[in-house]
Amino acid sequence: MTRTASIAHPDEDDVALAELIDGLITDDEAIAQIEADEIVRLAAALRIAKKRAATQSVETRMREVEERSIASEIGTALRVHDRAIQNRMHAALELVEDYPATLDALAESRISARHAMVIVEEGRDLVDPDTRALYERTVLERAFLVTAPATRTFAEQVVEELHPRSITERHREAVKGRTVWMQRRGEGMSELGMIAPTVLAEGIWDRLTQQAHETKTVQVAAPEGDTEDDDAVYDQRNLDQIRADVAIDLLLTGGPTIDPTTGAITGPAGGLAAIQARASIVIPALTAAGLADRGATLDGAIPVDADTARCLLAGASSWERILTHPIHGHVLATDTYRRPANLDRYLAARDMHCRFPGCRRPARHCDRDHNRDWALGGPTDACNLACLCKRHHTLKTEKPWKPMQLRDGSIRWTSPHGRVSTDPPERYVIFRDEPDPPPGAPPF
Repeated sequence: MTRTASIAHPDEDDVALAELIDGLITDDEAIAQIEADEIVRLAAALRIAKKRAATQSVETRMREVEERSIASEIGTALRVHDRAIQNRMHAALELVEDYPATLDALAESRISARHAMVIVEEGRDLVDPDTRALYERTVLERAFLVTAPATRTFAEQVVEELHPRSITERHREAVKGRTVWMQRRGEGMSELGMIAPTVLAEGIWDRLTQQAHETKTVQVAAPEGDTEDDDAVYDQRNLDQIRADVAIDLLLTGGPTIDPTTGAITGPAGGLAAIQARASIVIPALTAAGLADRGATLDGAIPVDADTARCLLAGASSWERILTHPIHGHVLATDTYRRPANLDRYLAARDMHCRFPGCRRPARHCDRDHNRDWALGGPTDACNLACLCKRHHTLKTEKPWKPMQLRDGSIRWTSPHGRVSTDPPERYVIFRDEPDPPPGAPPF
């Protein structure tokens, strides 16, 4: 009897879990419909405020008295701060008036309110109605397949391609806003923050992370009990704490005060100080040649201004040519042949990040995993390999999550309960032709 019960119990759990997930999907669909109704009502409230304000003096309109009054009325009823309600009213009217297809998709429960707000927020620089409509169609198609954060990443790329001003021009203005600030948090602690060019900020973070991992590897954890070795160095810090300590050392001294990899005080070229930041930059050939200013990206997602991209290109020890499809922009090949290094480079260029749905961990921090296990006859080639972070590689290994790679590079995941999610490949979005290069320009 006991053996029979132990076999039947997991099946009961599976049925309960399947019903639970179905219920959550139904709830999520109902929430999306309710959120769409709320957005329409908030937009209507702002229209009423604007209509009333039109008959008032300029000074009264500038103080937004009608908006504040109506927002306060709604906020009091909902127990929400009136300023938050006012911001939501403006976002709602923007969605209703400028992104009707997105509102329809929300009302039909095809996307969430988070997806809709991402589309609104990222598209604000596109003032031309036709351009904005093209942006909406393109991003909405992606939003049907991926999470809200992944939608934001894709939307940033689309805006970059459609923006009337190049990222180089915008970056030259934005970089003037770089700053460092400090804010006291109490209990003898303060917060130190920085706004800096993205490439530099990503490099700082990557270098700190490498140094923290190296420190954690060298340091020894304290043993349990009272058997500590007086000559050993015990480190109870977690990765975040080590990262903060290394950053403090670098900022105060120009390099870590003590290098645990050598056990001694180090100069600027040794130990942790020798660890350099890593980044994956994709630069179109015309941008690299100085004939265009569009399209460079960091880790296949974050726009990089052309001046910075060309500066990195000039100082890099090596670069690889990547061939992409002329229509959809998916990676087709790299220009090297030998394996396995060539295959790893190709996968990093194609995938850019972990290929589990919703995960954005950069490919350089991921494993190269067989979709169909090698032990079961899966080939070691690009059509059966993908980048997976440790977390999702382990999940695939330990649980019956089944990936299948499609011809366009998409990976269709089937969950243990048979639910299907698809992770589409990254692409380099191009909507308008670049002008012909001037006579005598180098060929690519």
